[in-house]
Amino acid sequence: MGFTQEFNKLITEERNAHTMDLDLLDTTELVSRVQNEDFAVAEAVKAAVPDIARAVDVITEKLHAGGRLIYFGAGTSGRLGVLDATECSPTFGIDTELVTAHIAGGKEAMFRSFENAEDSKEMGLQDAIAAKLTDKDVVVGITASGRTPYVCGALERAREDGAATIGIVNNFGGLDGLCDVTITALVGAEALTGSTRMKAGTAQKMILNLLTTCTMVRLGKVYENLMVDLKPTNEKLRERAVSIISICGEVPRHIAEGALVASQNKAKTAILMTKRKLGRAQAEELLTKYGGSLRKALANSPAPEGSAKPQPEKCC
Repeated sequence: MGFTQEFNKLITEERNAHTMDLDLLDTTELVSRVQNEDFAVAEAVKAAVPDIARAVDVITEKLHAGGRLIYFGAGTSGRLGVLDATECSPTFGIDTELVTAHIAGGKEAMFRSFENAEDSKEMGLQDAIAAKLTDKDVVVGITASGRTPYVCGALERAREDGAATIGIVNNFGGLDGLCDVTITALVGAEALTGSTRMKAGTAQKMILNLLTTCTMVRLGKVYENLMVDLKPTNEKLRERAVSIISICGEVPRHIAEGALVASQNKAKTAILMTKRKLGRAQAEELLTKYGGSLRKALANSPAPEGSAKPQPEKCC
């Protein structure tokens, strides 16, 4: 009984006064009532922006120094971590080991429910040991309740290994004492009592999007609002890369296509080649010199003869 009383103190386990009659509504009213609860999510994430920004700075510093970003979560939270980590490589052209994720129950838990796996603090500890954490890494624990044993075990081990620790929670006081930065998105009671795959999960997805996207901007993986480091590994992404080169390089499509081939499928390199009339080796040397920042490389390289002199650009 004591456990039940403690569990019911969680905001995400409270009953929602706006949805007490779900089973009496017609379909349109039902969908509208449940969807209306989602409006609280963006506001909750907005309130957490200062902590999200602090987390981005921590992650950027660690990755810039050669570290990794590693997620730990269970159930929906774990699956969202895996989703975000998996999408970083094609979007930003990074090594698949730079951003990774662990889910309670292992890979099979992505497709089948292993609800009891989240109760194992030891499993979280062992997964963290297997990750071979160092003080260069940053570990993010994702848990709606803020008390999931699997996540707590992973974070405890991360702190022992000297890694930076970040928590994403949806209740007050979650992961107390375990995180350097705790991001708390208080979305309130779920439309369906306790179903944290809904508002809490949506808030977590939004926060993860912000953490990785903003970190990659800080690392020079984005120019203006274009993903200039994407990997053109399929037809859609190749088309996107050609479009980006054409826009940034101010060249027609056929020139952009040729530049992408000449750059060995590196859009950022191809842009610098077309805008500054450089060979691939020269362009890559410039990008290396300026830490992979296309903006800095453009601002510090001469425009070809006959073109307008480039104006100094504010570095991102």
